[in-house]
Amino acid sequence: MELLRIESLKKTIRKRNILNGISLTVSSGEIVGFLGPNGAGKTTTIKMILGLFSITEGKITICGHDVVEEFEQAMLNVGGIVENPDLYKRLTGRENLEYFSSMYPDVSSNAIDEVVSLVKMSDRINDKVKTYSLGMCQRVGIAQALLHKPRLLVLDEPTNGLDPIGIKELRDLLKMLSKEAGVGIFISSHLLSEMELMCDRIIIIDNGFMIGEKTIVQTHRVEEDIYSYTFLTSDDARTLEFFKTMETNCQMENDGVSLIMKRSEIPAIIKGLIDENIDIYAVNQKQRTLEQDFISMTTGSKTQIR
Repeated sequence: MELLRIESLKKTIRKRNILNGISLTVSSGEIVGFLGPNGAGKTTTIKMILGLFSITEGKITICGHDVVEEFEQAMLNVGGIVENPDLYKRLTGRENLEYFSSMYPDVSSNAIDEVVSLVKMSDRINDKVKTYSLGMCQRVGIAQALLHKPRLLVLDEPTNGLDPIGIKELRDLLKMLSKEAGVGIFISSHLLSEMELMCDRIIIIDNGFMIGEKTIVQTHRVEEDIYSYTFLTSDDARTLEFFKTMETNCQMENDGVSLIMKRSEIPAIIKGLIDENIDIYAVNQKQRTLEQDFISMTTGSKTQIR
């Protein structure tokens, strides 16, 4: 079931275009990642979904309800956290949830117990928030977002500040919510490896433009015969300079110089190195990663990005 639909979304602030025609969907039981550099428009998009920013052009619907024309009905179907959850530190986790539950109709004490159990905070929910780790605060924040049993969960950079254990716990929680509870999740993050482990689909945005969409299955198979190659040569510095003259995505690594290229173009690369009197000791082919896809899609001129 489709939970979120964004159509040709545009946002202009002080005559500056922040978003330029974003379109995407999120379905029930699906985790969709929203990936992009700083300033790409991720937080702006999320704030527009949650009704915190006005829409310049385009349309957002949540469970079929237009966020402009049917705001209250739309918001009843979505829960969200923008950056870190705002909790009252002098109150306990339960007191925070009881306070926030008063903003929704028909949220019972049993409903609070259910979400607390769901985020695995039963043992600490009666402690004051000031004693919580950041990971615990994120769990209570997600419990708060789930109080009214929304179908869609929207999270902006929820892993910020978490240690590796906290990140894994959050990842496991979100995957459980999507697969077992059928919640659709739309999540932005800078952590490429986490997006790869957590998401079913990833949408890439840069400079306000949506420039790509990938499923995780696609990131684990070769697309258009494009691979990452590492060259071990007699002169890594000259090899890197040669690759740069060809305007390829290349970089120096511990085991040589790597670049992303179509397989059919590799013979010409090798011939060019030989013509430059650079000896080639090995060429290793590697599977492309989400990080490589992200770098290749967000590097270059604005014309290339569009």
